[in-house]
Amino acid sequence: MKIFNPANNTLIQEIETDTKESVAQKVESLKVGQKAWQAVPLAERLGIILKYGELVQDKIEDLAHILTLETGKPIQQSINEIRGANNRLVHLEKHAIKWLSPEVMTEGPTREVVEYEPLGVIANISAWNFPYNVGYNVFLYALVAGNAVCYKPSEFSTLTGLKFQELLWKAGVPSDVFAAFIGTGEVGQYLLESDLDGYFFTGSYETGKYIATQVAHKLVPVQLELGGKDPLYVMDDVPDVKQAAINAAEGAFYNNGQSCCAVERIYVQDGIYDEFISAFVEEVKGYTMGDPLSKDTFIGPVTRSQQVDLILGQIKDALFHGAEIRTGGFRTEGEGNYIVPTVLTSVNHDMRVMKEESFGPIIGIQRVKSDQEAFELMKDTDYGLTAAVFSQDQDRARAILDRLSVGTAYWNCCDRVSPEVPWTGRKNSGLGATLSYQGIRAFVQPKAYHLRG
Repeated sequence: MKIFNPANNTLIQEIETDTKESVAQKVESLKVGQKAWQAVPLAERLGIILKYGELVQDKIEDLAHILTLETGKPIQQSINEIRGANNRLVHLEKHAIKWLSPEVMTEGPTREVVEYEPLGVIANISAWNFPYNVGYNVFLYALVAGNAVCYKPSEFSTLTGLKFQELLWKAGVPSDVFAAFIGTGEVGQYLLESDLDGYFFTGSYETGKYIATQVAHKLVPVQLELGGKDPLYVMDDVPDVKQAAINAAEGAFYNNGQSCCAVERIYVQDGIYDEFISAFVEEVKGYTMGDPLSKDTFIGPVTRSQQVDLILGQIKDALFHGAEIRTGGFRTEGEGNYIVPTVLTSVNHDMRVMKEESFGPIIGIQRVKSDQEAFELMKDTDYGLTAAVFSQDQDRARAILDRLSVGTAYWNCCDRVSPEVPWTGRKNSGLGATLSYQGIRAFVQPKAYHLRG
């Protein structure tokens, strides 16, 4: 498999991929290793994972460089991701023992106890856009809980996935407890056909739906962290319109908009619309686009070349239906998958850009007259990941957020994830939850004991 740099389309490295035979061999090895790993005391497993976190922080510059080379993520954002993902380890250190230890439910003639056993050998089919964040949400929590992990990195973040394996093994995770499975969707298919005890996927709705249908007959846990078409509504009572525009722009364009919880569509109340648009466009025009290895770069290349065509198609469709380009709207000349950050106004829900997931440096901003109009537009989607409202009045914002079927609601913030609360989607945005105590227990199954002495 050839790995290319999306900033200049040069070949970085060629990697030998797994075969059907090597997948089967690794899976059988993990089945044996998992039994021994489960027998390791919980505190000792946790200590090994915390050691892994220390190794990562010691090598953060080198790891960020690898991530930037293969995904095009600007280097400072790569550093930010790796540094920020450490909060998952902090969360596990604080809470894992509490939520994975046996619980005595009743004392008496019959003592009733719940114990939590690992699922077994699970597949983590992961994503390229935030491989540390979305990977950690699964494989670190699964390992602490006593599972063995088949880790399938995206083909667009393979080198990062191999670094996960290297450092986990170095920290003390046995090689027959965590294994990287290298390749394209063909290797993922081999995992779907394997006898595993759970499937945890991060990626697109279409692939998630396919995985769920392929493994349904196994009756094992399936969790899907899928996409979004995340709305942001800016009410006319925001105390600082310019600051609201700056925050909204970062929510839309950080990591080139390649985030499942990036702001994908914006609604602005009529009274502040013109002021907001002016400030928003000024902010976006100020973003530095260029070499992702430069610490000054905020906008790098789009990671997947096929996504460039999707975004350009959305722009063409929007213009056909009457949209106006305020900045951007085209691919740069020369090497690399660069699209100038694009802001569209005069948009509506007849346009693909307001209905389909973009997953790139493009945003549509629509004028609305009332909170009710904004609510009707915000809920007009098949996705249900996040929604945000900027307003001075929490009650007014909650009147909208409480009625939206989303997994995460933001008031005066957006595009953020915390390990203290569940990360979950509704409708086409997924199934199940990672993070929080629910994410810790996503990788175990309860066993009830009735103990009469």
